[in-house]
Amino acid sequence: MELAIKLTIAPMLRALMLAFALAALVAQAAPSRPQTQDEIFLAAHAAARAGDYDKLARYEVQLQGYLLEPYVESWLLRARLEDASADEVRAFLAREQGSFLAEQMRKEWLKALGKKQQWDLFRAEHPLLIGEDNDVACYALQARWQQRDESALAEVRAQWTAPRELPEGCVPLAETLISRGQFTSRQVWERIRLLLEAGAVSAAWHTAGYLPPREAPDRGQLFGAAAGPQRYLDGKKKDWSRRQVRELVMFALHRLARTDPLAAAGYWDKKLRAKFSAGEQGYVWGQLALHAARRNLPEALLWYAEAAAAPLAEEQLAWRMRASLRQGNWNEVKVTAEKMSPPQRNEPAWIYWQGRADLALGNVAEARTLFARIAGEHHFYARLAAEELGLAFSVPPKGYTPAQEEVAAIARETGFRRALALYRLDQRFDSAREWIWSIRGMDDKQLLAAAEFARQNEMFDRAINTADKTLALHDFSVRYLAPYREALGDNARARQLEEAWVLGLVRQESRFIAAIKSSAGAAGLMQLMPATAKWVAHRMGMRDYSWARVTDTGVNAALGTYYLRHVLDDLDGNPVLAAAAYNAGPGRARKWRDARPLEGAIYAETIPFNETRDYVKKVMNNTMYYAAMLGGQVRSLKARLGVIAPRGGKDKLVAQRAAAEDEPQ
Repeated sequence: MELAIKLTIAPMLRALMLAFALAALVAQAAPSRPQTQDEIFLAAHAAARAGDYDKLARYEVQLQGYLLEPYVESWLLRARLEDASADEVRAFLAREQGSFLAEQMRKEWLKALGKKQQWDLFRAEHPLLIGEDNDVACYALQARWQQRDESALAEVRAQWTAPRELPEGCVPLAETLISRGQFTSRQVWERIRLLLEAGAVSAAWHTAGYLPPREAPDRGQLFGAAAGPQRYLDGKKKDWSRRQVRELVMFALHRLARTDPLAAAGYWDKKLRAKFSAGEQGYVWGQLALHAARRNLPEALLWYAEAAAAPLAEEQLAWRMRASLRQGNWNEVKVTAEKMSPPQRNEPAWIYWQGRADLALGNVAEARTLFARIAGEHHFYARLAAEELGLAFSVPPKGYTPAQEEVAAIARETGFRRALALYRLDQRFDSAREWIWSIRGMDDKQLLAAAEFARQNEMFDRAINTADKTLALHDFSVRYLAPYREALGDNARARQLEEAWVLGLVRQESRFIAAIKSSAGAAGLMQLMPATAKWVAHRMGMRDYSWARVTDTGVNAALGTYYLRHVLDDLDGNPVLAAAAYNAGPGRARKWRDARPLEGAIYAETIPFNETRDYVKKVMNNTMYYAAMLGGQVRSLKARLGVIAPRGGKDKLVAQRAAAEDEPQ
């Protein structure tokens, strides 16, 4: 009997044990539910992005009293903003008065009101919007036009001449101007040109709808010219008497010149030029010159001369200036500066180069006057201008140290608390928007208190950017923070790199955010791409390498400084070339050199990529400040920039070695 009972119980126990084991496996396999409020908030954010508003509403209930709960409330309200009552929206705005969320909600609400043409409510709410927005601005003009304010029509011209799709609110006003004959076919074609130059082909097609049918371009030919410019140019016979045909040919030449300016210019000069008016010829040469200058081709200035009296846009004038610098043509630098508008001419870069032109032309007094205008500032060209005046470099003394209570006051403000909470949840985009909103209108003392709050909480990017905004009272120890010095400094010394230069580069790459990842896929303090990190780890013999370790500060510093040393050695030991290579790739940095020796500052200014040009100048300027603050050798910026050796035979050897090593480009 006892044996029978045991035999009966044993299978039951085994079944129970199996059931428990299966339950445990299912529990492990099932996705865990968010438990903490931080986890619930992140899940809510994911639900909002996915458009799952039922789930979002359930999460909102669980987040009552949580610091970031108003974000969830705002996501729910914005999802149905067009149908929400005014009382409901105003209740949210009242609860969030003065906050970043209130500003964003009011902006979106104004767009909804404008779209529904609820002008009385729009006019009541619009004055309460603090920031600017193109869509809202257009609806505001339409609201004024509804009250027969004729000046609204004049103001729509600024939107018309912007190279982007016309905001919905401005469309009725533009159509009114066209119907009155105040926007003729000439103004429509001018806008089409702007849009095509900017690559906004669809917007250009929409604008072409304002032309009389007999003057409008063919849609297939427009998009064909965009997709295959050479094929379009070589295509069927064209009726040169029709403006739309000539405009599409000019657009095709512009598209072709983006990749091959010499081929485009040759085709234009030999086959097409004679078929166009003098004004059209000037326009085409101006476009060809721009693309040639952006590729640092010596033909650029010749083609600018061919453009003759054709009006040039700001970008064309900037590149005409750079082409003049590249050629060492100081007279042309002065002539180009005179053609610029006063705001453009008074940008620090062009003030400095006008001064250099005056020096070269023997106008010493004029040059010194120009240098003095910017020498007291703290950017790249301010430093170079100060050196031209013989002013010694030193880090400005600390102008103000915020008291503990001032920092505590920052810590109590809702906007800063939300910015910190979002930062810690790795929601850096929203964190930055909260932060930028919170520091608006602050004086220098308040900015330094906010910067100190950020530093104490290891929000190093916010600390640096905020301290960078002061006008009179400065703290360069926060502007030029140096966290992770042990890892960065030890690795810099191990690679025989100047620590100040490494810090200057990291400040520009990541603002010392150790775990940051870019949209392009770069990671960590020194923003290493996966292929680069893997290649360097192999070269270093790093046996335990994995991509997951790249955000570790020690690993990132080791890999990054190794690669930086590598590109420095391959690029004549020149830090300007190496910085350009680190940002844009060694192949490009070599390609941007000239056939003759080139001053380092001119090389930096004539880098074709806007981001890399700005990056190199800032890295080199950062290096000056870090060198002084670390107590190292303070060499002049001009000496650091040096002279860039010309392209030569060494490039072939470098390219062969790079190919053999599978160097990432």
